[in-house]
Amino acid sequence: MRRLIGLFLLAMLLTAIPALAQDPFSLRIARIKYGGGGDWYGDEQSLWELLAFARRETLMDVAPREDVVELGSDKLYSYPYVYLTGHGNVRFSDDEARRLRHYLEGGGFLHIDDNYGLDRHIRREMKKVFPDQEFVELPFDHPIYHAHFDFPAGLPKIHMHDGEPAQGFGLIVEGRLVAFYSYESDLGDGWEPKEVHNVPDPLRSAALRMGVNLLSYAMSH
Repeated sequence: MRRLIGLFLLAMLLTAIPALAQDPFSLRIARIKYGGGGDWYGDEQSLWELLAFARRETLMDVAPREDVVELGSDKLYSYPYVYLTGHGNVRFSDDEARRLRHYLEGGGFLHIDDNYGLDRHIRREMKKVFPDQEFVELPFDHPIYHAHFDFPAGLPKIHMHDGEPAQGFGLIVEGRLVAFYSYESDLGDGWEPKEVHNVPDPLRSAALRMGVNLLSYAMSH
């Protein structure tokens, strides 16, 4: 099955080669546009800021803006990292859930960033993707917390929300972390320009550094 998925993903990538050959950047990421009514477009400038920080602080040749991709699009398979955020409802069709599973099993990486109010919806929809899998909290020594910058205490807490501790959950398939879920943290608020949410500089720096870890991990695993 994994060989078939690998061949499918290779075919998808080959269809994208003409466009990629004209792209001056070696790495592009995407934001997932989903159905259900939730604000998939939340924290509009967050990824722009993260990508600019990654270009300054690392050797990653990332594009300055993210793309927007729907799960039903074949373009999904051309991104090493896709980002999903929002406050409200999320709905995946059966076909979208199947495609997301193929993407993740074939080497893709999903970062889910709860912008407050997403939790029960995304947990329900990810059950469509991996019915037999559960999110597990990752230990603080997991490589994702040390991929570029060190976070010995795990995920940083950026926005207060309910005052609960920030938690980093993962979906692990055949020994590989395929999805990271940042919960009660709201990294996207920290990535936004400072004037948007008035996040203190130390917290904003922590959010951006954790974002670089996520990108680094996605690119190397």
